[in-house]
Amino acid sequence: QLLASGGGLVQPGGSLTLSCAAAGFAFNDYDMSWVRQRPGKAREWVAGFKSGGLIRYADSVKGRFTISRDNDKRALFLQMNDLKSEDTAVYYCATGDREAYSIVEGQGTQVTVSS
Repeated sequence: QLLASGGGLVQPGGSLTLSCAAAGFAFNDYDMSWVRQRPGKAREWVAGFKSGGLIRYADSVKGRFTISRDNDKRALFLQMNDLKSEDTAVYYCATGDREAYSIVEGQGTQVTVSS
């Protein structure tokens, strides 16, 4: 199970922190990512935190978003700063990394950036 939370409505330039609670698998051993689906767009990978510690970001969010994980709490986080209207999307946490990931449909969190 991968349940994302923390979304909401925020003004451009604002910040939000998303959280993901993981259950039912060996979280420590998995690469984890955040992916998003913007209205009318294909799902896209946003950020990844490999089990070995490597962190990567999509160019569109680099410098604004920070991914982190707490293996003891089986949790994944995404700190989002300087939000833009184009960040409006449903955000999902996922197992895997940029090249291949898996989400649980229906367990994303909506982020809306609007004035």
